[in-house]
Amino acid sequence: MGFLVTNKPGKPELDEVRCVRADLNDTCETHSLLFNTSIKSASLPFQVWTMRPRHRGMMGTGVSVGTFFCSSHWSNGEELQIGCLKNLNPKLSGMPNLDQIHSLINHYGPTVFFHQEEVYLPSSVAWFFKNGALLYKSGTDVGEAIDESGSNLPGGGTNDKQFWIDLPSGDRRKNVIYGNLESAKLYVHVKPALGGTFTDIAMWVFCPFNGPATLEVGPMDIALSKIGQHVTLRICNFTGELCSIYFSQHSGGQWVDAYALEYISGNKAIIYSTKNGHANFPHAGTYLQGSAKLGIGIRNDAARSEFSVDSSRQYEVVEAEYLGDGVVTEPGWLQFMREWGPKIVYNSRTELDKIINVLPVMLRYLVENIFSKIPVELSGEEGPTGPKEKNNWVGDERW
Repeated sequence: MGFLVTNKPGKPELDEVRCVRADLNDTCETHSLLFNTSIKSASLPFQVWTMRPRHRGMMGTGVSVGTFFCSSHWSNGEELQIGCLKNLNPKLSGMPNLDQIHSLINHYGPTVFFHQEEVYLPSSVAWFFKNGALLYKSGTDVGEAIDESGSNLPGGGTNDKQFWIDLPSGDRRKNVIYGNLESAKLYVHVKPALGGTFTDIAMWVFCPFNGPATLEVGPMDIALSKIGQHVTLRICNFTGELCSIYFSQHSGGQWVDAYALEYISGNKAIIYSTKNGHANFPHAGTYLQGSAKLGIGIRNDAARSEFSVDSSRQYEVVEAEYLGDGVVTEPGWLQFMREWGPKIVYNSRTELDKIINVLPVMLRYLVENIFSKIPVELSGEEGPTGPKEKNNWVGDERW
């Protein structure tokens, strides 16, 4: 399960060590590097990592036990000689019932703040449908109006490219892209985490449109074409306490411990949604996705303003599979596995290439490497699929 450290040369007493049955063990992997002597002395290499279960997500049975792994010769990819615990009880008795879910959201639900210059605000999905969103089928040029509940959307299956949802045209399009903050709510998916020892409350924000991204190159800011975010509250099932919140940020994200969060009231944290791109961060400021040292990358601006959504009041539980059939009423649109928008091709990659070509030769390779890590959405993207098509619906967050 981990390493035992003592301040004596002798072996630890037998009552300080316990054995665990093999069937209650699960595989684990290294996560964060805690300590590394190689930075100061290459002749005395020694590293210490935190551990986490390898099989995580809604179906994962691995239980984190808070131990660490250390070695002077281990290489990434090698099998570890230690494991973690495994929960073999499929009943998940520590998970909250529906009433308890509502109590947890009322108690911990964060407030999402949007930038003061944000014009592409969220709305409810029902408002989006009611105000002109259209369902298109491959081979046809005329869209079909969508019922407010999404009941006429084709459900199930996979993204076969045969259907997609698009914005209305004309004046209605101009109205829809700016959203409707009054109708906005967070859509909640509740699922077990780390073998049912924690509850993950994933909260999805729906925005009809994302605006243009901003590329920062030293002192210059360049507008690029655009690039559904969510946050996840991880709550301990032993104590009912908020442990951390996951902030999704385009293709990745970060977990932030509860003590490092900002709070607006009691135990309700603050989420900062960035201008246009709607990535989520724990604090206000400017975040550069690229190289902070060179000042090159996609700029994410986050700030507090009068535009906000209080998820402790404005929310809808759309799924909690572990509760069984019929306990949570799933909206019809949640089963739509296709794209919420057409395929879009941008000229942003051409703009990036123009910037690279005017740089000194010594800098070109370095800058090209930075640009290669910028989200592919800048050069073109398929319309985003719904939350159930994301790998973190069943799996763990990307961390």
